[in-house]
Amino acid sequence: MVFQKGGYDKVGFTNKDLHNHISKTRHGKVKDGDAFAALADLLSKLDSDLLFLEKFTLKDGKLDNLVWVDEASVVDYECFGNVLAFDTTYKKNVYNKPLVIFSRTNHHVKITIFGGALLSDERSETFKWTLKEFLEIMSDKLLGDIVTDEDHAMRDAILELFPDIPHRLCEWHVHHNAVQNIKNKYFWDDFNVLLYKQFIAKIFQKNQVRSYRNTDLLRMNGSTGFIMTK
Repeated sequence: MVFQKGGYDKVGFTNKDLHNHISKTRHGKVKDGDAFAALADLLSKLDSDLLFLEKFTLKDGKLDNLVWVDEASVVDYECFGNVLAFDTTYKKNVYNKPLVIFSRTNHHVKITIFGGALLSDERSETFKWTLKEFLEIMSDKLLGDIVTDEDHAMRDAILELFPDIPHRLCEWHVHHNAVQNIKNKYFWDDFNVLLYKQFIAKIFQKNQVRSYRNTDLLRMNGSTGFIMTK
């Protein structure tokens, strides 16, 4: 084309312009957009995975929330689902949507993925929908603990849906938040013992109060500390 027109200055666009135009044209030919192409791709997995299942909601004709599991997830959840870690990743996808990962560690201390969800937002109502749909797929099996970070919307959803199931905080998030907010260097030896060793509730609370008094943390930070759950 450059040769036919007699030079680059006669064409009117660059190679990058052409590449962008082709990419946009191909994207526009995806029937009903990326969301429905993704749904079609997930549904195609049923051909080789009979236990694959997805649930989704639409809003104004567009994909709103999506949750899915596959055969390996169902089998692993049956074996290791007595503890469920429920966490959102950073919004690193092109649509800025939170990605939820359902997981825990298995008997080899390896991360086992039970399923995933792509959500429209991080409100309590959205988390409630996600948990209910996920557990329905898993035959409503929820026997043990739920582990999350310190997200308040997650906490509210869990308390409303499962008031009798223990809700634990991820120790990594607890440690990370403490590192960011507590600068008292004398506190850390005691804190790590409290966080990583096993105690009965009475001894834990006694050691916690002693640690805070020794480091004067209650006066300096107004900290209320931890409460050991059953």
